[in-house]
Amino acid sequence: MSSIRQRALDAAVTLVGTAGVRALTHARVDAAASLPAGSTSNHFRTRAALISGVITWIAQSERTDAGIPEIHSPDDLIAALTQMIQVQSGPLAPRTRARYALFLEADAATAKPLREQRLGMEAWVRGILRELGGVPAEAQTSFLMATADGLLLHRLTVDSEAPITPVIARAVHSALAL
Repeated sequence: MSSIRQRALDAAVTLVGTAGVRALTHARVDAAASLPAGSTSNHFRTRAALISGVITWIAQSERTDAGIPEIHSPDDLIAALTQMIQVQSGPLAPRTRARYALFLEADAATAKPLREQRLGMEAWVRGILRELGGVPAEAQTSFLMATADGLLLHRLTVDSEAPITPVIARAVHSALAL
C-alpha cells in the first residue's frame, strides 16, 4: 500500500473516531494527513469509496494487531480479553469509536468487512469456550461477547478507567460455569 493511501486511511480513521462520520470528507482527510489537496480523492474517488476503504482498513488493522494468543485456560482467556479491551479503549480508542460509528452509519454491503471481522472474533471465542467447557460453554459465546462489548463501550463513553479484569473474569467463569 502506498504511504499516501495509508496516511489518508489513518487520518480518516482518526477523523471518524474523534469527530464522527459526517466529518469524513476528502478535504478534511487531506488536511488531517498533511497531504496535498486532492490526494485522498486520487485513491478514493467518492465518499462511498472512502467510507468503504476506511471500513476495510479498520478490519484489516484489527486482525493484524489482535495478536490472538493461544488460549489453554480460563486465565489465558481472561488475560487475552482484558488486553484487547485495554488496547481498544486506550491507545486505539479513536479507531474503536470509528468502528462503532461506521457500524451504525454504513449500509450492509459497505460494513461487510467489519461484520466478517466480528464473525471471526465470535468463532474464535466460541472455539475457546468449547475447548475449555464443552458445548454448554460454547452456547455462552453471545453472553461473553456482549459483556466484553458493553465494557468496552462503557470505557469509551463513561469511565475510561473502569476495571476490566474483574468483569471479564466473572463473565468467563459464568460462561464456563465455574
